Amino acid sequence: MKTIVSAALLSVLALAAAPASQAQEWSGLYIGAQAGAGFQRNKDKESIRFDTDLNGVSGNQVNNAAGANAFSPGFCNGAATTPNTGCRKHDGGFEFGGRVGYDRQFGSIVVGAVGEATRTQVQDSVTAFSTTPAAYTMTRELDGLLAARARVGFARGRNLPYVTGGYVRGKIDRQFSTTNTANTFAARGGGKSADGWQLGAGVERRLTQQVSLGVEYLYTNLKDDGYRVRASGGPAGGPFTAANPSGTDFSRSQEHFKVQAVRMTAAYRF
Repeated sequence: MKTIVSAALLSVLALAAAPASQAQEWSGLYIGAQAGAGFQRNKDKESIRFDTDLNGVSGNQVNNAAGANAFSPGFCNGAATTPNTGCRKHDGGFEFGGRVGYDRQFGSIVVGAVGEATRTQVQDSVTAFSTTPAAYTMTRELDGLLAARARVGFARGRNLPYVTGGYVRGKIDRQFSTTNTANTFAARGGGKSADGWQLGAGVERRLTQQVSLGVEYLYTNLKDDGYRVRASGGPAGGPFTAANPSGTDFSRSQEHFKVQAVRMTAAYRF
């Protein structure tokens, strides 16, 4: 993935440095494709939150029979089975898709709209460790994106540097895993999609009257806050049923799924 990103960044520099050449008309409809790498760089120190009384408000402390914090070993911003093994890094991957758009040129200013569908695979996790000992991992994976964005550019001969931003909906798969075999765990909520926004920039270079190539960076922010896992059952007086016999809800402290992408673009203009 680092190779793809490096190649894309070199392409940006090459396109930006290319001579302006003759003026081009950017108005009109186009179809195209994009391919590159998506990655997750969540530097926020994430944890798992607990709702022990099931009132919909997370942030309670789960206590053991002695009244001490049952999750005193802490959390890791990734996936792990014990605190000492270290967290597995967030996973990124290849992405590809198609797009259709329309631009209108006013002098050197180009404004337009683009809709696109992207197949991607970016994953992140968070793990909590209990004193029992046990590990509890919540994972989400972004499988696809549908986006509708505006873009504004400045025509410079064959080159069109631009900024872009708009609405996005992501398809998200969520999973829960644990080494705890004493309790029962049931996932609920969250749905299969999440809404958010995108912001980015790029540069497009006209190769012929109809064909152009480009490089684009996009930041995606999806609101993902509905997924819960309920821990119930287990021995009488256990930490998950002490406050409410129905159990305790788990949720992620980071309610936004933040993804970055660098990709090559190609377009055919009519």
